[in-house]
Amino acid sequence: MTIAQTDTDRSPGQFQRLMLRLAKGAWLIVLVYVALYAVYAIQQPKALTSYSIAALVNNTAPLALAAAGQAIIVLSRGFDLSVAGVISICNVTLAVYPLEGPGGAAVSVLICLGIGIVVGAVNGYLVAFLRLQSIAATLATMIICQGIALVILKAPGGYVAEWITYEMTDRLFKLIPVSGLVLGAIILIWMVMKRSSFGISLYAIGADETSAALSGINTVRVRFMAHVVAGCAYGLAGFMLSAQTATGNPTSGTPFLLLSFAAVALGGTSLSGGRGGVFASIVGAATLTLLQKVLFSSGVSSFYTGVFQGLVLILAVVFSAQLARLGEGK
Repeated sequence: MTIAQTDTDRSPGQFQRLMLRLAKGAWLIVLVYVALYAVYAIQQPKALTSYSIAALVNNTAPLALAAAGQAIIVLSRGFDLSVAGVISICNVTLAVYPLEGPGGAAVSVLICLGIGIVVGAVNGYLVAFLRLQSIAATLATMIICQGIALVILKAPGGYVAEWITYEMTDRLFKLIPVSGLVLGAIILIWMVMKRSSFGISLYAIGADETSAALSGINTVRVRFMAHVVAGCAYGLAGFMLSAQTATGNPTSGTPFLLLSFAAVALGGTSLSGGRGGVFASIVGAATLTLLQKVLFSSGVSSFYTGVFQGLVLILAVVFSAQLARLGEGK
């Protein structure tokens, strides 16, 4: 057998090339979401109304924002457990210190962003400058944040400003969900960031940190900034969650700890870093949220929701790994 024949045999077939093309970007998870939404629309005829769509987007927003921040850390080959703590602090802060009106909402957003930036900066310092393992450093900050949340609000209660709860879950012109505009803005910011020197460096570090450093990339600065940017996304997630719940809970961020990783993995972002993106992770979060709706409409008990989410996650990770092997010609 000649060398040319060997290379031809190893090249992916037409079906493999099609699957690899679908796997690029977020096409595959988008197709999964569309198919799942078709099932949901059959179960619930009102699913296509603007009200139902807005409600679904509102439910998706907090997890989508948390997944967006988590994706940035995962791309750099790290893990961030502090997402749960940041969301909890933001939620109880807005519930204990409600600020009414649009001006109060603007200040509340800045407070949540400030909380995220502070926690992200601490994480970035521990991981980038002190070179601690990200999972250990962020576990410590998560525990601290959860403790602070309990100091602020010892038990579920309080109330979030009415302007935030009504306006941030409303529809613009009775058609476009405000939360959808927030997610759209995050996607646009990511599209710009992805093509910036920071975004390129982020992917390079995730693929091979040593090679990235040798090529002149300041890996310490990029890792630090990644945690700060992720913290901002977590702060926004806490703000949007507060708008939905209209109340505070010191453990409100706990469910997002595992679900944010699930959304990132479901979106096809490699947990080993260097491949994937924020948009796919947002769609992954939307898919997990829609899956809950489909299961509820099918009469499946909420106790089994986690089981189905885990199975879907396993299938997604296995399928992603197979596609990666196809791409490498293995």
